[in-house]
Amino acid sequence: MPSDESLPTLKILLIGPSGAGKSALLLRYCDDLFDSESSTATIGVDFRLKKLSVRGTPYRLNLLDTAGQERFRTLSHSYYRGAHGILLMFDMTNRESFLSMGRWYDEAETNALPGVVTYLVGGKLDCHDFRVVSTEEGEALAQQHGSRYCEVSSKTRENIRRPFVELVHEIVNNPSLMQMVKRPGEGGRSLDVKREDPYIFNGCNC
Repeated sequence: MPSDESLPTLKILLIGPSGAGKSALLLRYCDDLFDSESSTATIGVDFRLKKLSVRGTPYRLNLLDTAGQERFRTLSHSYYRGAHGILLMFDMTNRESFLSMGRWYDEAETNALPGVVTYLVGGKLDCHDFRVVSTEEGEALAQQHGSRYCEVSSKTRENIRRPFVELVHEIVNNPSLMQMVKRPGEGGRSLDVKREDPYIFNGCNC
């Protein structure tokens, strides 16, 4: 097995309004934890790492969780540089959260490289009684912007791996994006990834 330091690295950005559940999604995906008491907003950018295999090839995921508050937007813009994929997340129990996604797509288009893969995520799937955004609305918005779409619950783990796996699958199938993937010996500091995500995607070990 190759060492973590020898793996090609994919940079993935999580963006969306404050309170959408981006930090909870990363915490569940990376550490399989859910903190129901935590409501602290991300300040600036939070950085996480994960290892994931697609079609038998392992990759290191450099996951950046950006703050949704307006006062941190200038800081977050610089983190779009070199991103291979972008997860856009909204809160399905908050109509304003969903309606703001057009602005977030515009920001991604303005700041990210042409051809970056985008993926729309609806959060808080477990809050059925408070849901105000339908699956059809989410799918229509994603289709409008050429994205895939899924709904997740960080609380129950439902679909928690799916957006990451499908996003990475799209990235590795994009030759122009793969040309800019950082590989061993191309500079940058060594990163330590301690957890591996063995996820099955279309019959492959991902």
